Amino acid sequence: MRVDLFNFELPQDRIALRPVRPRDAARMLVVRGQDAPFVDAGVLDLPKMLRPGDVLVFNDTRVLPAQLEGRRVGGEARIGATLHKRLDLRRWQAFVRNAKRVKEGDQLIFGGGVTAIAQDRFKDGSITLFFEGDEPVEVLLDRAGTMPLPPYIALRRGVDEQDLSDYQTMFAAEDGAVAAPTASLHFTQRLVEALDARGIGRETLTLHVGAGTFLPVKADDTDDHQMHSEFGRISAATAQRLNEAREAGGRVIAVGTTSLRTLESAAGEDGKLREFADDTDIFITPGYRFRVVDGLMTNFHLPKSTLMMLVSALMGRERMMDAYTHAIQNDYRFYSYGDSSLLLP
Repeated sequence: MRVDLFNFELPQDRIALRPVRPRDAARMLVVRGQDAPFVDAGVLDLPKMLRPGDVLVFNDTRVLPAQLEGRRVGGEARIGATLHKRLDLRRWQAFVRNAKRVKEGDQLIFGGGVTAIAQDRFKDGSITLFFEGDEPVEVLLDRAGTMPLPPYIALRRGVDEQDLSDYQTMFAAEDGAVAAPTASLHFTQRLVEALDARGIGRETLTLHVGAGTFLPVKADDTDDHQMHSEFGRISAATAQRLNEAREAGGRVIAVGTTSLRTLESAAGEDGKLREFADDTDIFITPGYRFRVVDGLMTNFHLPKSTLMMLVSALMGRERMMDAYTHAIQNDYRFYSYGDSSLLLP
């Protein structure tokens, strides 16, 4: 499909630079099947928008302070690195600013005395960084890194201490992401308690979100776009509970596109979930047949992005373009720190 079919004009003042407080005070646009009217609701209305027996699936990845600033030893050029994907205990694939100044074997020095050696270069221009020393890389990042906010926030206002908590979900448990599963940022203890009281289940999986989620689609046709792979995991017990919930008539509602992509990667042709622990580069566009996901709670996405294509696959392109027009006209806040939508085909 043509990528420009997923384009729309968004006024800059609709881009949220901070989350609302409390987190669950965000608005939520409810989008159902083709003939249903749009419903302007709030995140706190989520329990009554779902049915007892439905199950929400959250991504429990934890965002690392994976944005680094430094220089090449023996040179003055400033080097910026955004870690993308863990390769092993000491090596990370990273997108590097001023990458042309970096050669294989160069030592890079970042804040707090953290150093790394540049190794292999990938086809997409990213570089393997080998972090020196004996301390775990997570400890080094806590000392030297900052939260890797999306460019549309970081370039406009910078990154500060508040983002250390704002850009982390209440479910964060597994270190490894360099971008937040932002749909879950809206959840609070009182909202979780209301969901429990309604009889709505909760499960978690892990997808370590990579920096590739922010990269624009440069191809003119979706067939020519290559997704970056990310590591995901679903336990056998979680897969079994979700299968049982569906067999009992409940719906599986993914909280965030990362949860959705992991669920669909782990589902067989028969619609059954299985234990999963592998990289996935699944690219969901209109025409995709969903195997296990029955709905999606997600924020509003960038034009011409893979995520805009994914929600269009779930609800229909024209339906989502109409929904986004409604959201813009009614002052919804967009992107990572913005408002939410609940998509129920």
